[in-house]
Amino acid sequence: MAQNRTDSPSRQERRKARTRAALIKAAQSVVAAGRLNAPILEITQAADVGMGSFYNHFDSREQLFRAAVDDALERHGNRFDEWSACLDDPAHAFAQSFRLTGRIHRREPALSQVLFTFGLAMAAVDNGLARRASRDIDRAVLAGRFVVPDTDLAMVVVAGAVLCLGRLLHDQPERDHATSTDHVAQTVLRMLGMPGEEASEICQRPLPSLDDPP
Repeated sequence: MAQNRTDSPSRQERRKARTRAALIKAAQSVVAAGRLNAPILEITQAADVGMGSFYNHFDSREQLFRAAVDDALERHGNRFDEWSACLDDPAHAFAQSFRLTGRIHRREPALSQVLFTFGLAMAAVDNGLARRASRDIDRAVLAGRFVVPDTDLAMVVVAGAVLCLGRLLHDQPERDHATSTDHVAQTVLRMLGMPGEEASEICQRPLPSLDDPP
């Protein structure tokens, strides 16, 4: 009997986690489609959960959307972290993540739409891609690789470059996204204090494939 009492809460927590994950996945599809006014009932139906289950996890649709965006960007941020774990140079880690993020606009349009929808708000929070970019900039400054007197202002430049690049790539589908992304990455690195020749070289290094796991 004692074992059953121990196991039951665990099963309940697993069910709650599955429900929350289903709601977040459904919300991510809605956000990617740009349907921010979708009724909660539609989201719960897509998640195959009851309306009551929604309010067991979230107070509002907006709170769910924020959780959905956080989850999407955190998962991609974790993937970038794993790819850069073997890099000793924080400037290389930053450049690699920037170049991969630029390629996401074409390779993963759903996530790209999330960036367009919530990008400015997400640039100032302590999670997802923004936290990692800020962290890598600070590490590169400490290593003498970047010259950045104000990381927050640097993030304004980085976030603006990512979002404007994405919009350009969507508006000009004939444009080579990899070449364009690497060109913007070089410009950002120079603005962060890296010499031009070195910025050019670091942006020509091989990248992990977005098709492969870390």
